Amino acid sequence: MAPSSVVVTMENTKNISLVEVNDLDSPAFRDKNKAANPKRFTKVLLLKAQRTLGCIPKTFASVKKRIALSDEEPKYRGKLYRFIRAFLAISVVALCIEIFAYFNKWELNLVNPWEVQSILQWTYMAWISFRADYIAPSLSKLTTFCIVLFLIQSIDRLVLCLGCFWMKFRKIKPIINEDASDLEDGSYCPMVLVQIPMCNEKEVFAQSIGAVCQLDWPKDRFLVQVLDDSDDEVLQQMIKNECLSWKEKGVNIIYRHRFIRTGYKAGNLKSAMTCDYVQDYEFVAIFDADFQPNPDFLKLTVPHFKGKPDVGLVQARWTFVNQDENLLTRLQNINLCFHFEVEQQVNGHYLNFFGFNGTAGVWRIKALEESGGWLERTTVEDMDIAVRAHLYGWKFIYVNDVRALCELPESYEAYKKQQHRWHSGPMQLFRLCLPTILTSKVRVAIYYLRTSNSTSQTRTFKFQASSKLNCFLHCHCRSLSGRKPT
Repeated sequence: MAPSSVVVTMENTKNISLVEVNDLDSPAFRDKNKAANPKRFTKVLLLKAQRTLGCIPKTFASVKKRIALSDEEPKYRGKLYRFIRAFLAISVVALCIEIFAYFNKWELNLVNPWEVQSILQWTYMAWISFRADYIAPSLSKLTTFCIVLFLIQSIDRLVLCLGCFWMKFRKIKPIINEDASDLEDGSYCPMVLVQIPMCNEKEVFAQSIGAVCQLDWPKDRFLVQVLDDSDDEVLQQMIKNECLSWKEKGVNIIYRHRFIRTGYKAGNLKSAMTCDYVQDYEFVAIFDADFQPNPDFLKLTVPHFKGKPDVGLVQARWTFVNQDENLLTRLQNINLCFHFEVEQQVNGHYLNFFGFNGTAGVWRIKALEESGGWLERTTVEDMDIAVRAHLYGWKFIYVNDVRALCELPESYEAYKKQQHRWHSGPMQLFRLCLPTILTSKVRVAIYYLRTSNSTSQTRTFKFQASSKLNCFLHCHCRSLSGRKPT
């Protein structure tokens, strides 16, 4: 064996017996490396150039979009926007004065008014006096308010976490009545209406319709409503063809399109509930266009209604198919997992009330009708109907074990639009619902938290003081935090 070789002998001689590696100093290796390096370097340069050229059109498109947006007068430039601009301008001027005073050491020796040497120094003295008399007390009160609000939020989170820990420790879950086990033999299969509201959902409509049409439920006992608000005629035809293909397979499915698209999602759902055949159905399940329920979804949620005429909603949990896509989706997953695992589960068990998430839930149609139906007054129609239904005495059940697949926003632009909807709606709803919450006919003598095991004799106490408190805190806290998964 030549001295310029390395021999490695493996113990398992059946597979590999000898590995020979040429020495790096050998002339053959150097010649080969010299020939390969220029080619590899050229490929790297071409790859870098291709990536650079690919970024140029995107950069020009972004710049063009920004210029177009800057030329247009934004709709949000109202009084609040002008106030913010003025406040920022005053803050910058005050900061400049503070910096100038610092370098001249005016803050170390405050002089009397008759000892002022310049207009700028007089301005600084006036600013110091104004800050001490007006700004400091206001900031002190604001700081106290923020501390109190922080303590309230901290206590709320602590109580929720302790409640979740207790439920996990005692293995507490929603229980289906024993006589509801007859679902397997088909004796309990109420009429269920399944609604899929959508608007310009070109990428996901086929998956959603396919998942809903494959629900494990008697074909003659449920109807699928595809509520399409798309403004693209080509997309409308595509969705209609998808519905026709499933109808040929024996699925009861109806395609609905509104010519007057008002009220957004609430208007779409409200229009669908006015159909004559809806009165033949007892429950309605709602799925957004990006949701894919499992085939056993109805079998795991509908039985919770049996023997419980006061239950108006059964809400399932969301799971995300792209939770590990990037850092943004991971952070969203952490936030929403706390919402479902802790907030929804604890509130559903101890208070029988939580915010409807807008999708992956089954409503009793009677509860929707008694609560006033879908209203177009806010962009958070799901939270609106939940508050009104609870004030009318309906209970909610949250099942953490039943899950529906969906997607998280992967880009910052999509995430920003979603958060804007979630933040603007709760505050508006709080202003609208506050008079109703305060004037509702509630019994204040009875205050109890857990009502999940209440019998028919205790139904008279459904309007209780906790109902007011729950609805008030739910709307107010959501208006501050803006957390509304949808």
